[in-house]
Amino acid sequence: MELVVGRVARSHGIRGELVVEIRTDEPELRFAVGTVLRGRKPKSAQTTEYTVTAAREHSGRLLLSVDGVVDRNTADELRGTLFVVDTADLPQGDDPDAFYDHELEGLAVRLVDGTALGTVTEVLHSAAGELLSVRAAGDGREILIPFVTDIVPEVSLADGVVVDPPDGLLDV
Repeated sequence: MELVVGRVARSHGIRGELVVEIRTDEPELRFAVGTVLRGRKPKSAQTTEYTVTAAREHSGRLLLSVDGVVDRNTADELRGTLFVVDTADLPQGDDPDAFYDHELEGLAVRLVDGTALGTVTEVLHSAAGELLSVRAAGDGREILIPFVTDIVPEVSLADGVVVDPPDGLLDV
């Protein structure tokens, strides 16, 4: 299974730099000079390897240079490319309350009283924080649940997710 650690948003300048949306907690490790990245276009199984030749922060964004991309046209062709890593290659963390997105996806979600709510389909990362996208068991609608301890008091990879939503969160 693959985990997305970055996505090429667009090109920057005329020398082939890429603006990368970071989707990892360790960008300094994942995008270090000399690192070989595996990139693939969305909805494609084929990957291409890119070696990082330079990485820098600019106005809150990651600007990345990779071997073989030396001008704006070549960089534009990479727009939308996803940089991925194999989940088997990820280190196991020491924090029992830290999870990779792919570990949460597919977990059953229930209320504190045991009522089945649905299944986690995705973890969304927004400026306001992380949200669990849950497919409701009854009608299949999407429920967005803030992934904070007050609302999600329990997470177990074996037993699923327990939520204690405030009034109105689950209303249609």
